[in-house]
Amino acid sequence: MEIVVVGRHTEVADRFRRHVEDKLTKVTQLAPHARRVDVEVTRENNPRLSEVREKVELTVRDKGPVIRAEAAADDRFGALDMALDKLSERLRRSRDRRKDHRRRANDVMAAVDVRPYEEVAAETAATAEPAVLTEPGDAVEHQLGDSPVVIRQKLHRAEPMTIDDAVYQMEMVGHDFFLFIDKESARPAAVYRRKGWTYGVIELDSQVDGVEPVTELV
Repeated sequence: MEIVVVGRHTEVADRFRRHVEDKLTKVTQLAPHARRVDVEVTRENNPRLSEVREKVELTVRDKGPVIRAEAAADDRFGALDMALDKLSERLRRSRDRRKDHRRRANDVMAAVDVRPYEEVAAETAATAEPAVLTEPGDAVEHQLGDSPVVIRQKLHRAEPMTIDDAVYQMEMVGHDFFLFIDKESARPAAVYRRKGWTYGVIELDSQVDGVEPVTELV
């Protein structure tokens, strides 16, 4: 399994890289087929955010859905431990879900590319127009005119799935929302987190070309 450690706005010492490799041995136990784990370390230089100035984001790329977790603390070692705890729990849930799906062979979860933002080759200038994204996973940021507002664009691959699978995918990447194509209605939709263990779903009143609504027979 390949482990890639990168730093954003910070340098990553060899000591921390070795510590990461030791800690991530647990990933191979929970995801034996994982091909790669991306570790991104970000440092916040704002003194008001000193308690969460170090953020560690972990992304496991397996044969199935991408699984991600992140945490922030006053030092990167503590942030790594917290992120790893979250990641381990999501890997267990993913493993258990795969076992359950093998028992229900007709219920196959669609794999969706939900990779996190990676280093953009070159940032656009303040006056640059938004780029046209063509490949899933492409991401770019641009400034909105002369204002301090920064817009981030990203292109995802969307495949039809059930609402249950969309909620699961959202939980696996730790987001508060998830975009998908509803398998039953063939409409673009978004599932989002509400209070407690409740979720909401928003659908657009337009079907996706080439996707047929699924009607289950009772």
